[in-house]
Formats: sequence, structure tokens, C-alpha cells
Amino acid sequence: RGEQSKVEAGIFPVIGRGPDNSIRVDSSGYSPKFIPGTQWRIGAHNAEQGGTNLQKLMMPDRRFPFPKSLYAVEDILRFFISTKPLAIVLDFFGGSGTTTHAVARLNKQDGGRRQSILVSNNEVSAEEAAKLSVSGRSPGDPDWEALGIFEYITRPRIEAAITGRTPGGEPIKGDYKFTDEFPMAEGFEENVEFFALTYQDPSAVELDLAFESVAPLLWLRAGAQGSVIEQSPAMWEWTDRYGVLTDTDAWQPFVDARPGAAKVAFIVTDSQTVFASIAAELPAGVEAMRLYESYLTTIAINQADA
Repeated sequence: RGEQSKVEAGIFPVIGRGPDNSIRVDSSGYSPKFIPGTQWRIGAHNAEQGGTNLQKLMMPDRRFPFPKSLYAVEDILRFFISTKPLAIVLDFFGGSGTTTHAVARLNKQDGGRRQSILVSNNEVSAEEAAKLSVSGRSPGDPDWEALGIFEYITRPRIEAAITGRTPGGEPIKGDYKFTDEFPMAEGFEENVEFFALTYQDPSAVELDLAFESVAPLLWLRAGAQGSVIEQSPAMWEWTDRYGVLTDTDAWQPFVDARPGAAKVAFIVTDSQTVFASIAAELPAGVEAMRLYESYLTTIAINQADA
């Protein structure tokens, strides 16, 4: 009824009729906010053509059951972030990496700088697990982990999409067949980082003995842009986006050296008073976070109530 009312009101001008006497309308000038339908009948959304067959081109020697059509995911994202060039897309069930691939395509189409954060385990299939167990392998063994979904599918698929080359180093054959057609071998101008999520001893973190493990999360917390401070600084260090102060006596040069785009400062100290005094010296708009107590409180999970 809603579409019919638009035709009757002249919002959708009638420009002709089909063989079955259905009307053809011109909706090119209509761009409202609306909820997408629950079913889309678009050829490119076919999971075999836009999913399975496309993945075969990127990874000829690897199979993943029932990957989504890249173009269907691209259209889903387009509904919600086409006007948000700096959007952050979080996918907690990464699968074969289709979401990250789709975000890269959207960025190429409009020059956006959207980020895709994808989370996946490295589980092997039940069939593979049975075979590996019979041969004496167990989770954690290199042969077992190499066949996990992340190492065997997700990582190589994303690398293939970005670089335009198969895991074997060959240029990917074929073209993208949706919205903007171009050779898959061209790849994308995107940066990708892969991190392993592990459990850490809170005591080791609090004593500043696990900085290398914490470093990627500090980078993510600061916006996941620019370089990563991978080693605990001798006194302090800034990137374009964030800084880490480990020697509170050096707070003045740390504050003075802040790059204009940096918005987060991590301060390593056991003293709330010292932290507060240094935080007060930071320019407006720069968020201060105390390492490691406030950091541990922020990310604590599975903690029993006091």
C-alpha cells in the first residue's frame, strides 16, 4: 500500500507498463530513509555466485561451507553506513571474512575510511578434528591450528582480497561483478592487522610485565589508526593517535610532545594523585587512562561480584 500511495501521489511517476500490464515507475529522484525489505531478489546476492564461486577464485585450494555473497553483505552495510565514511563495523562471528571484504569495497567506491573489526576463533571442523585426533594431534599442535578456520580460511581470504593474490602468490583471476566492476587482482588500498586474543595474568599486567600483550588493545582503544607502540617505552612515546608515559617524572616533555591528532594518553602509575595531576596538564580533548588499574577495571570479564 505504501508504494501504491507513492504512485498515486505522483512521487513515483509512471513511465510505462510491462507485458503483464504491471506499471514501470521512475524512482530515481526518491531517496528517503526507509527499512530494507526482509527478502531481496537480486542475482548478485546468490550465495553460490557471490560467495562460494568468488571464494574459489581467491583461494582455489580451500573450501568454506556456505559463505555469504560478498555483494549481499555489501548491500546490507550500504543501507546503514553509505553516508558514514568513518564508520566502525564490528563482526564477532568473522567466518570467512566477508564483512571485512565488503567494507573494503565500500571504501574503494567512495574513498571512505571505514574500519572493520573482525573476531573469529580458530576452531577446526568436526571432521578435521576426528582425523587429527586419530593421528595423535590435539588443539594447540601446529598441524591442528593450521587447519583452524582463522588460519586456514579467514586470514588468507582477507589477505587475498587486499593484496589481489591467492595464498599461493598468483594474481586472482576474474572481476568483481557488482556496482563497480574491476579485476580482483587489483586488491584494495587497506591496512590490516592480525592479533591473537589471549588470557593474561592480571598481576603480571598490573606490574607492567605484559606490555607487549596489552599493546594491541591500547592501539584499539585509541581508535586503531596509525602505528602501534609495541614495546614499553623507557620514559614515554607518542604515535599520531596516542601516547604512553611510563616515567611520571618525565610528564612535562611527554605533554609538550603530544601530536595534535593524538586523543588518548595512557599513564603508568600506581598513584591516583599523580595520575590526576598529569591528566590535568593534558590539553582539552585528550582522554587520560591510568595503566594498569583503570585499564584492568575497564576490560575485566567474568569477575565475581564482591
